[in-house]
Amino acid sequence: MSKHQKQYVVYVLECGDGSYYTGITASLDQRFREHQNGVDAKAYTFSRRPVNLVWSQSFATEQEAFVTERQIKGWSRAKKEALIRGDWEGIHDIVKSERKRRESKKQ
Repeated sequence: MSKHQKQYVVYVLECGDGSYYTGITASLDQRFREHQNGVDAKAYTFSRRPVNLVWSQSFATEQEAFVTERQIKGWSRAKKEALIRGDWEGIHDIVKSERKRRESKKQ
């Protein structure tokens, strides 16, 4: 990847109240400072500071990052915590369990 090609980062913050916030940015350092400093009083993280960066991943395209951010935002807390730990087997187990629950509700 060339130096001039923009990268997009999906990130997860753990907020002071224990909740998680998932976002996307082209500048992780700057965006983290904005969350930490509370630049927007209407932002989710404003009243939940301090925040701690617990996970991030870079993507080559904005579309890939956007899709991943939306996916993670829809995840359960347990699934997000497995992601943060890097526990891919745990994520797989949670997905299987969720699928089983959905299928049993259909019957």
